[in-house]
Amino acid sequence: MSPKIYINGKLYSKKDARISIFDHGLLYGDGVFEGIRSYNRLVFRLNEHIDRLYESADAIMLKIPLKKPEMIKAVTNTLRKNKLKNAYIRLIVTRGIGDLGLDPRKCKGNARIIIITDKIALYPDKFYKKGLSIITARTQQNSIEALRPGIKSLNYLNNILAKLEAINVGLEEAIMLNAKGHVTECTGDNIFIVRGHTVYTPPESVGLLKGITRSAVIDIARKKRIRFKKIPFTCSKIYSADECFLTGTAAEIIPVIKVDKKIIGSGDPGKTTLMLMEEFHKLTKRDGVKY
Repeated sequence: MSPKIYINGKLYSKKDARISIFDHGLLYGDGVFEGIRSYNRLVFRLNEHIDRLYESADAIMLKIPLKKPEMIKAVTNTLRKNKLKNAYIRLIVTRGIGDLGLDPRKCKGNARIIIITDKIALYPDKFYKKGLSIITARTQQNSIEALRPGIKSLNYLNNILAKLEAINVGLEEAIMLNAKGHVTECTGDNIFIVRGHTVYTPPESVGLLKGITRSAVIDIARKKRIRFKKIPFTCSKIYSADECFLTGTAAEIIPVIKVDKKIIGSGDPGKTTLMLMEEFHKLTKRDGVKY
């Protein structure tokens, strides 16, 4: 069945879902988005995703024409109309139709809201069992003084360039560093390492997106009384780690067993990673908004 796409309050078939070629989201990447997951008719941490969407919109002075409860209803209604039990949701807000100039004041009328509900498999199943091999990209993370990585905007060119570096050497993902050489995140995922009995992840101050799944893992670690620290670190700390894993809405939790051709720990997914994967899947069955 062809998915129904929500555009500004109406549902369209996939072949009929269109936006103007003068939309600022297309012309300039002028907009924001969220990737969201539902599990067994439960939208995982939907309220947190909606909060982050509106924070990103506020940061680029983009007014969303729906209130948060209305946006939540639009998401859940679209899922129901598509009869999807488990889904990936892409929620997009653009500044709307303007002209060929850069001036956002030329975008007349309301912002454009698009909701796509479908399925996604970011990585093949084999990598969840055996682990990923990844590289460190030469492409640097955006400076927080330029375009803050915490704004989930439609302009992902920086991440795409780093992703291409991984693809060009036959791998799936790449780590991005900031100007100081600190690990920030990967092109589409947050990163964690395990050393001894402590789980580490970079702090927001290095320049990264505050991931919803990242937050869930932190919550699980604290609940399980696992020592947890947010500290800046370089790749050398990853190379000497016992375990490494990535988190993201599309990726969920995925082990990493090799970075820059250096084997991490035993070369197999570690016990802390596997435990967190199991606990995360339990969490998705109870934490969210029903539809």
